[in-house]
Amino acid sequence: MPPRAARPIGVALVDKPAGPSSFALVAGLRRQTGARTGHAGTLDPFATGLLILLSGLATKLVPCFVGLDKRYTATIDLTATTSSGDLTGEILERHDPPSADELAAMVDGLRGEVELPIPAISAVKIDGERAYRLARRGVEVEMPLRRSRIFELVATSPDASTVELEAHVESGTYIRSLAVALGGHCVSLRRTAVGPFGIDEAAPEQLHPVAEILARLPESALDRVPAEVRERVLEAEREPHPA
Repeated sequence: MPPRAARPIGVALVDKPAGPSSFALVAGLRRQTGARTGHAGTLDPFATGLLILLSGLATKLVPCFVGLDKRYTATIDLTATTSSGDLTGEILERHDPPSADELAAMVDGLRGEVELPIPAISAVKIDGERAYRLARRGVEVEMPLRRSRIFELVATSPDASTVELEAHVESGTYIRSLAVALGGHCVSLRRTAVGPFGIDEAAPEQLHPVAEILARLPESALDRVPAEVRERVLEAEREPHPA
């Protein structure tokens, strides 16, 4: 197989639909452009929302994006827990939903810095093997805790059995873990922002110039890639691209 092309260079902001994996969207852009393609953080297949894809030499800049904070909206069923923390897993337990006061107290406890178990259906490695592969084989393991920062968490309850969350979280936070902490599971999940980039900017057919995208990132994000590497990508982008 010939190596993937270094061009076109750019960044795509894509609104992922429910169903396909994030890697399917990566592959779709790769087929469209013929260039090497990468991503800056996946979404579960059932989830929707903003994916940042990088094309060509822009893939060298992935570390600039992976640590950005995220914003999500989620609908959580408070009457059951599942093996995955979402609607794709098997029901583990059914129970009455918490009272309004109990729910408010639980939500309050999830703001700020928290420690939550990583979901069993995740790509985290346990003794060298991906957790989701162990889970699919029925191997039960004690999942490690992850410390996360929840900057904002707004909860509204359309009915006694459901809560709608709006969350602004540190990179690496599992919204499914928040659902489990509330005694439920996610029935919908949508990522609405990654750092300064919002879902309203999503346009799957458009590659944004790298220079334009990097100009919107904080210095702390830029510093994750050496300045000389960033400059090489920008120089390549400025060079004429033969049709």
